[in-house]
Amino acid sequence: MQPDAPPLPKRRARRHTRMSPTCERPARGTRRPGVPAPSPNRKVSAMSRAVPQTRAFEPPSPQGDRLLAYCRPGFEGECAQELTALDAAAGGGGFARAARGSGFVEFVRAGAGGAIDGRRLVFARQLLHVLGHASALPVHDRLSVLLPLVEADPRRWCDAWVEAPDSDPGRALAPLCRGLNAALIAALKPRKLIDRASPWRLHVCLTATDAAFVAVADVRSSTPWPGGIPRLKFPRSAPSRSTLKLEEALLVLLDEGERERWLKPGMRAVDLGASPGGWTWQLVARSLHVTAVDNGPMDAALLASGLVDHLRADGFRYRPPKPVDWLVCDMVEQPRRVAELMAQWLAQGWCRHAIFNLKLPMKKRYDEVELCLGLLRATLSDAGRRLDLRARQLYHDREEITVFARVA
Repeated sequence: MQPDAPPLPKRRARRHTRMSPTCERPARGTRRPGVPAPSPNRKVSAMSRAVPQTRAFEPPSPQGDRLLAYCRPGFEGECAQELTALDAAAGGGGFARAARGSGFVEFVRAGAGGAIDGRRLVFARQLLHVLGHASALPVHDRLSVLLPLVEADPRRWCDAWVEAPDSDPGRALAPLCRGLNAALIAALKPRKLIDRASPWRLHVCLTATDAAFVAVADVRSSTPWPGGIPRLKFPRSAPSRSTLKLEEALLVLLDEGERERWLKPGMRAVDLGASPGGWTWQLVARSLHVTAVDNGPMDAALLASGLVDHLRADGFRYRPPKPVDWLVCDMVEQPRRVAELMAQWLAQGWCRHAIFNLKLPMKKRYDEVELCLGLLRATLSDAGRRLDLRARQLYHDREEITVFARVA
């Protein structure tokens, strides 16, 4: 008989760990972020391999030192010009950092300039105050770097949003934002950093899988939508997608109380360049009587509503027989010409409120906006009227901005 074989050593059980929403399993053969590749000309010693990974981050800065503005991709230059001009008017001397197509602008303030009111900005959808910036975030535990930046600020937060800029790379980060948002809220609650009565909202803006800004917004003066974008559903009965521009304009440029006071059933409106009726549809949905001025055809269902009078005429030549409550205009025309027409309607008292689009040129778009808005202010000032003027490049706008004007 052969002697008994020695017992085989027991295999150690493999330990399985559940990955959190903030984790990503790195591909085989990839290096951790922040760890440089070894040079082929030198040996990597065991001592050097034992050096822990470094995580680059900028410490929290006092509120107001740095700003983060979300904007439409391709309009970073105009957003930077606007921030620079407002900062200079407030006595500052800051500068902007932006990359074309990124969908955001970082503005570094210098000096003791006054505050910049985000509600006055045309090209910025949302304006945030930066608390800090982190790069080389570990993909297996991003919160280990982000939470110290949050906890360094003494405030509590009514909510926390993890978002990304409205750009092609930013949209690719949407699944990561959702998972990280849930993990962030779960980490803030046991630390008692969530207070629904707080006026401050925490923002984490991912600009890459391993880089993020940590920022804050005052809910009393910031837009109430992630990324500054209201997500609207296209109404099936509307005759064109342009209807979403007017719906967004009413949400962004007017508050709830103003919408209730200034948009009442039975009011009268004029829509210049109305065909096929996208903007008229929004007014009819609120039970306003609309005179639709356009040589083109109007949607049959709108005409059958009994609230629309279609007048085949030139929008630049039409004059109302008596003043109306609202004037809306989405004509494709040179912005200065549209601005002059709108100024005439307001100065002559032909309308009380107006919402209109200004189609921007390919170059010097910021300068054109300043010229058109200045023309409106000057015309109303010469007529002895005080003007309430608000403008924004909306999500549903393209190479254009939307303006609300009212004789105050």
